[in-house]
Amino acid sequence: MGGRRGNTREEIRRVALELFAEQGYEKTSLREIAERLGVTKAALYYHFKTKEDIIASLFEEVGEKVDELVAWAQSEPMTREHRVEIIERYAEMLRGPAGDLMRFMSQNQQEVRDLKPGEGARARFLKLARVLADDRDPVVDQLRARLSIMSLHMSVFLMRDMDISDDERHEAALQIAMELVDNHPAHAQRQQPAN
Repeated sequence: MGGRRGNTREEIRRVALELFAEQGYEKTSLREIAERLGVTKAALYYHFKTKEDIIASLFEEVGEKVDELVAWAQSEPMTREHRVEIIERYAEMLRGPAGDLMRFMSQNQQEVRDLKPGEGARARFLKLARVLADDRDPVVDQLRARLSIMSLHMSVFLMRDMDISDDERHEAALQIAMELVDNHPAHAQRQQPAN
């Protein structure tokens, strides 16, 4: 396991999330994760000491990516084109580990409230929404910004009952998010304040 450490960690997280989805976070043990992977518990323990460590590593990775997106978004004047690119970049993030984390959060809401790493997720979401529309914008534009992000979230965990592919679900949510940010007149040409 040690030679492919990065890949092994990804595989552990993938399998853990799979089991959490099947059985729930609380009912899944490290032993079951190790068995599904076909490794010893000691080999798993080398990478992650607890289930919370597995989830914390996902929160950390996704959080860093959202922070990078926010920093990039704040570095440019807020135009329609910039808002569109922010949404496109965030949508692409949700096709990977961020989407897996969203599904976990949706399926394990009570446990997420109790997990220390979950505390910052809501704050990051609000920070991203405030980049698209902040307190200077009309309330309707602030709501549009949040709904544009929520439409992307919803495609990850609320539309699973529909008989469509992941790509179709993603594209539909992206189209709705784009319509919301396109219909944002008060924010269309706001410039970032000079330092």
